[in-house]
Amino acid sequence: MFLGTVPEERVAALVAAAAPAVAATPAVTLRLAGGGRFGSARRPQVAWAGLDGDVAPLVALAGRLTDVARGLGLPVEDRPFRPHLTLGRWRPGQPADGTLTDRLAGYRGPSWPVTEVRLWESHLGSRPTYDVVATWSVGQA
Repeated sequence: MFLGTVPEERVAALVAAAAPAVAATPAVTLRLAGGGRFGSARRPQVAWAGLDGDVAPLVALAGRLTDVARGLGLPVEDRPFRPHLTLGRWRPGQPADGTLTDRLAGYRGPSWPVTEVRLWESHLGSRPTYDVVATWSVGQA
């Protein structure tokens, strides 16, 4: 789920409203499985690894968080949530091998328990950085 830019004066409300949505999430175990890209092989945009395991509760959480964001009047993407881990991005206009992620097709990593959900603030640019805005525990209900 991608929110885009959240105005500074609305972050506290988002953090407060998201807490019960995350608290309703049961204990979840996931693993990386397979991979792919967003964009075509000729013009790839994002390389990702897929997620396997307790994906249904993760999808349900994304739905609850989408409802929270919309309830606060924040813009949310309309496309369905696709559980994945972003591995990297190809720079527009630069040579790119869009078949690179095909090598992950048969990969199945070790499982791990998901213990928390984090809200991140992205600072994009030539050297992107990311700051944790809030953290909530899962599986505590």
